[in-house]
Amino acid sequence: MQSLIAHIQKHSPLTPDEAALFLVHTETRKYKSKSVLQHAGTVCTETYFITSGLVRSFYINDNIVEHILHFACEGWWISDMYSLFSGKPGDLFIETLEDTEVIVLSKAQQELLYQQLPQLERYFRILAENSLVAHQERLMDNMSRSAEERFEKFCKRYPSLIQRVPQKQIASYIGVTPEFFSKMKGKMLRK
Repeated sequence: MQSLIAHIQKHSPLTPDEAALFLVHTETRKYKSKSVLQHAGTVCTETYFITSGLVRSFYINDNIVEHILHFACEGWWISDMYSLFSGKPGDLFIETLEDTEVIVLSKAQQELLYQQLPQLERYFRILAENSLVAHQERLMDNMSRSAEERFEKFCKRYPSLIQRVPQKQIASYIGVTPEFFSKMKGKMLRK
């Protein structure tokens, strides 16, 4: 809980009473590895702050191929933003990759908190802006950088994930097949 309050405090100061009020509107849950927090085809009503563990979001295309959109580890939020904000069924699965503890904030509770603690709108706006910037950067990278460059950037940006995420999932995240990834990585190691 304190990690979440510290995260909020970076962008929007809260008094101890306000922090306590915020936490009243949340719920802590623990999940085993490979637990699905959100299923594709359902409406997402929650967002998750990771206090321990590792989570991924992905979709499965018509050819039954998984495409990983995000990873989230300690101190990160994850949700199906399209579904959460539109109220429509989403395309994403959210699944734990390790035993994971999350703090859950429902959309309804978030809206109540905006009324009670207006400064939280600033915090969540900053998160949304940072997410939009990261999505745009990733989209541009996928259109203009080679797979090697995308992998190198992933390694620099998320060094703690390299040992925690299976290689086939890193391959999916950077947009290549596991076979291509293995060959590419071998070639990079030989350099």
